[in-house]
Amino acid sequence: MTTTTDGSGAHPRFAAALETLGLGDLHTEIRRFPDATRTAAEAAAAIGCRLSQICKSLIFAAWGSPLLEGDGGPGDGVPVLVLMDGASRVDVERVREELGAEKVTRAGADVVRETTGYAIGGVPPFGHRTRTHVLADRALLAHDTVWAAAGTPHTVFPMDPKTLIAHAGATLVDVRERSA
Repeated sequence: MTTTTDGSGAHPRFAAALETLGLGDLHTEIRRFPDATRTAAEAAAAIGCRLSQICKSLIFAAWGSPLLEGDGGPGDGVPVLVLMDGASRVDVERVREELGAEKVTRAGADVVRETTGYAIGGVPPFGHRTRTHVLADRALLAHDTVWAAAGTPHTVFPMDPKTLIAHAGATLVDVRERSA
């Protein structure tokens, strides 16, 4: 698979977020792939890194959390972004506990796009349409560099996890599923 590193493949909203955050030089680090890298496994294979070096940006919906503004409607929870390493799964019960919520579920594709402005498979850790509460799993810190989506299913960028977590405005937590 070939890649380009000219930054031209980043989603315009994400490119603008890089500029706003003072990360404009990151444009040169963005890699574009001819085939989609919608899953963490596809991204890791395309980049040539370990699966755990992929940073997944996952949207959940939470109800009844004192930490979150608004309630969502009767059928809608408040969107929450969870940053998780690509080799792990999110433990929804642990997310619920972290938020002090009554209920947490995976958000549907329409909520993901409405909240972030991006389609599933291309959601970056920051640069979203709306401001959301962000949780980052501590396992991301096990790496010097992680790779995250740059706003499209064809683009990724590298960043050290501490910087990524800081720019995402995330709270560091332990929310991955535990091994049996």
